[in-house]
This record gives sequence, C-alpha cells and structure tokens, in this order.
Amino acid sequence: MTKLPEEKGWNLDNSYARLPESFFSLINPNPVEDPKLVVLNSKLAATLGLNAEELQSKEGINVLAGNDVPEDSIPIAQAYAGHQFGNFTMLGDGRALLIGEQMTPDGERVDIQLKGSGPTPFSRGGDGRAALGPMLREYIISEAMYALGIPTSRSLSVVTTGEPVYRETELPGAILTRTAASHLRFGTFQYSAGVGKVDDLSTLADYAIERHYPHVKNDENRYFSFLKEVMRSQASLVAKWQHIGFIHGVMNTDNMTISGETIDYGPCAFMDTYDPKTVFSSIDVQGRYAYGNQPYITGWNLARFSEALLPLLHKDEEEAVKLAQAVMADFSKRYKRIWLDGMRKKLGLLNEEKEDESLVEKLLSVMQKNKADYTNTFRALSFDQPVDELSCSAEFSEWYGQWQSRLNRQEGSNESSRKVMQQTNPAVIPRNHKVEEALEAAGEGDFSVLERLLDALSKPYTKKPEKEYTTPPEPSNRSYRTFCGT
Repeated sequence: MTKLPEEKGWNLDNSYARLPESFFSLINPNPVEDPKLVVLNSKLAATLGLNAEELQSKEGINVLAGNDVPEDSIPIAQAYAGHQFGNFTMLGDGRALLIGEQMTPDGERVDIQLKGSGPTPFSRGGDGRAALGPMLREYIISEAMYALGIPTSRSLSVVTTGEPVYRETELPGAILTRTAASHLRFGTFQYSAGVGKVDDLSTLADYAIERHYPHVKNDENRYFSFLKEVMRSQASLVAKWQHIGFIHGVMNTDNMTISGETIDYGPCAFMDTYDPKTVFSSIDVQGRYAYGNQPYITGWNLARFSEALLPLLHKDEEEAVKLAQAVMADFSKRYKRIWLDGMRKKLGLLNEEKEDESLVEKLLSVMQKNKADYTNTFRALSFDQPVDELSCSAEFSEWYGQWQSRLNRQEGSNESSRKVMQQTNPAVIPRNHKVEEALEAAGEGDFSVLERLLDALSKPYTKKPEKEYTTPPEPSNRSYRTFCGT
C-alpha cells in the first residue's frame, strides 16, 4: 500500500482516530485484483474539493478500491453496537473502512468510507466484501434521496474489484465510496456505554457535540441539550421519510446517525401503492420496520440512545431518567407537528386549521382502500389532474370537495398552493422495478440504463418527467423484496 500525495485533491484529517482506541481498529485496506471505475459522482467530488479527472486515473481508482490511501489517511474500522430487530449485539464495521475526513473548500468535515473493502476485526467470519448490485443500489437510492432534499449519506463512486463474491451465487465484487457528515451512530454510544467507561462516553459525546451541535457545548447541561438536538433531527428525518413514501427497512440502532442523516441503504425501497403495512425487507417477517411503524421505531431507538447517555445526564440515576423521559415525551409531539406541516404542503394548505389532520388521514384512508399509488396521487393533485385509481370512488369525490373548500378558505391564490405542492410532491422516485432494471443491465455490462435513471432521479420535481420513470409497475412486478448484508 502506498500513500498518494495531496495534489490529487485529498485534504484529510483523522479526528475520529484521536478518540480512545476502544472506538476503532487501525487496519490497512485489502487490495483487490483488477479495479475498474463503474460510476463517479463528479459533482459531489467537486463539492469535496476532489479532482474528478484524477479520480478516474489509475492512481485515483486505486484509492477508491482501497489498494492505496491518500497522504495523511489513517484507515480505521469503527466499533459500535446495536439493537438489531430488538436484540442487542456488539458490532463494528465488518466490511467498511474509514480512510479519513475530507476537509472541503467550504470548511466542512466529511467522512470518506469504503464499503466492501474487505474483512476487519469486526467481520465476525464474513468476507468483508460486497457485490456490485447492492453497491449500485445504494448509489442510486442515496443520490435520489439527496435530490429529494432528504438528509442522507452520499455516494462518490462504485468500482468493481475484478474478484467474485459468493452469496447464493457467484457475483461480481464491488466497493462503494460513501460520504457522510459522520458515521457516529446511536450504536456508537451504546457500545461505549456497554464497555462501561464513563470518561470515554463523555469524550465521545463531547466529540459528537463539537462536530454536529457545537451551539450547545456551553450549555449548563450540554449532554441534555445534545440529546434534545438528536431527538429533533430524528423527528424531522423520519417525517421526511414518511412524506415521500420511503421505507428504510432495517432501522436498527446501529443504522441511525447522530447527525440525522439517512444511512445504510440495505433493504430499503419506495412505496408504490399506499399501504402503511408495506415491508420490503426479506428478513422483516413481523413487519417491525414497516412504513407505518417507522415513527414508533424512531422513538424506540431514541429511548435506547438516551439510556446510553444516562451516566452523563445527571449524577443521580433517577434524575437522569427524568431528563431522558422529558425528551422522549416531546418526540411524538414534535414528529406529529413536522409530519402534519409537511402533509399540509403536499396538499397546498398555506395556513393551519384544526381539521387538517383529519383531512389528511381521510385521503390516506381512501388511497389505501383503492390501492392508489402514493407518489402519483399527490403529484396529480398538484396539477389538479385525475387520479386513475380514485376516479370512481365516491369517498374520494367527497374528500375532494372538502379539500377544495379548505383551499378556498385560506388566504393566498390557488397558484401559490399549486406551486408549493409541485415543489413538495416529486414526480420521479427510484421505483423498485426501474432500479432492478438498471441493476440487471449493469450486471450484464450495460451501464447506460443506470446513467439514464440517475439523470431522471436528479430532477425529481421536474414538470415534464419521462413517463417511464413515473409509471407504477405492472401487478405481476409488485411483489418486491430486498436483502440486507449483500
């Protein structure tokens, strides 16, 4: 392994590696045989201060494949824990490597992580590798989320390794370069609390505060303020998921970030037909992480996070519990307020009335009963166009009249309402059948389908979307399952 000079645009710091050694393992990447660049996010590279042309060179691709690391890089695998489907486990980066934190031209600190880079001390017998399909899938979904305005980790590149990985069948190996505000997880704090060193826990919390919420570091009880900030970021995030019909699929506490970004795109997908019970994960047989459960699970995860912080909230455990409970009690109210504000925008409601929640819930009920497409229904309403699945519904006609009356009572023109709706309700989402179509073509060496899909997803609110990206799947194509850990 060689270290490349800084002229390639790399400007790395390693603040996480300066934390106590229990939080990570120093490790070198595992070189791959024949790396080839599949997709590069040139716009993101420019934002990071990286030279996209250099990243496409042999030396640049070797960094993205983990064969080399930039100068000043200290490669590490992070330790963390997590409640996975409700069961607590000590974990860590089993197939990911943090090569450092890029200091951008705007002064931001951004994690650069290789996913699928080979085994680490936390691999638990796994090969530490990843297949091309899932890495491209994360690239597609995370970039779609970014274009939709949802806080998210992002994807810089995907390279193939020239080596196979073995799952149910032999698959081409690949490595994703992921960027994030940080990879600090709820599970990072659970890990620290589980190890049992309060000093290390406070060091980690101070680090997280300085990195993500520096405005609270001088508060009388900065850890209580920190907990409140994390709660607020999560309430906002999950509300935004609900607004666009996104289903994360594996909301374990190790997949929830302190920063409030969406991370770990495993068995995730976007809902077509509206149904709160929708689940895409092949292993979520009980529906724990169904679309309608996501707000509840976020609250549950926050409760586990607050438990890890108890030693910092107050010296008296009973008082610490009271402080944590006060924050948790505010979560559901805050989530509901953010969710309802967003749903008002989706319906063009520019002010607040007491009956708004009932109006929203009635529409959702009618949509569920008539198996209406979630995205297309709201998009059609934005342009006052008919909704195919609801055209013969008397309940919808009644609701439509109530909605029009509600619109007419508010100040502001219909044009203002339509504009808000059109800027809030996307026309294009990464529909599951289109994602699979792109991945299947990529697996056969044709990346043109992927490129066209990425281009369409970069303009989700366009007024003239291509019909192929707005058409729901045929009934035979709607039974969709995704897989985690591939």
